[in-house]
Amino acid sequence: MNKIETYLYTDWAALTAQDWGGMLLTIAVFIAMAIAFFYALRPKNAKMLEEQRMMPLRDE
Repeated sequence: MNKIETYLYTDWAALTAQDWGGMLLTIAVFIAMAIAFFYALRPKNAKMLEEQRMMPLRDE
């Protein structure tokens, strides 16, 4: 286990502003994608999403 801990060790004090920004952006995108995924797969939203399926192809 010590070898894995050494490999995954992170020196938090050494992170730059770009490192923190990238990490926060990655976490935010992950959360947004998880919310969109669960929203799209909820059965109660199926009818509403099905009605909007052809919206990009309509000429209105």
